[in-house]
Amino acid sequence: MGNKSKFWLLSSLSSFLFFLVSSKTALAVCPVCTVAVAGGVGLSRWLGIDDSITGIWIGGLSVSVSLWTIDWLKRKSINFPFRKILTFLVYYITVIASLNLSDFLWHPLNKLWGIDKLILGIILGTIFFFVGNFSYTYLKNKNGGRAYFPFQKVVMPVASLLIVSLIFYFVIKK
Repeated sequence: MGNKSKFWLLSSLSSFLFFLVSSKTALAVCPVCTVAVAGGVGLSRWLGIDDSITGIWIGGLSVSVSLWTIDWLKRKSINFPFRKILTFLVYYITVIASLNLSDFLWHPLNKLWGIDKLILGIILGTIFFFVGNFSYTYLKNKNGGRAYFPFQKVVMPVASLLIVSLIFYFVIKK
């Protein structure tokens, strides 16, 4: 079985298991996001975008989907021990396993500062998405529970990813 077949098999199984375990009526988009991430990595490589920048957006997407799922579980009163950490772990393991099975990870010449570029980007994207999200929450609380402008909740985390992506673009550009 080729690596692409393994990837699609893993993605399909992950989707099926997620639907079985997580919901009665809601349609979860998260396994679809994982497939989209892997497809996005292939497209970004085809377009010549560096893997570290692609990884930044994968990390941001992983945080976003994890937070969305945690909020959904809370609204549905689905409680289990370590719900938040397990949600993050499931998403990150699924994304990294999918990328690994698709042979996007661990190439010896695809490193920056001794770390695989995609993994480095995922780590930085995760951190900066959290920073953007925390900044939004801080400013909203400071403003009496109201956002300063429409869609601030979306703009701040995405802007943080955009800023770190631009920094990496100029750092990597040779």
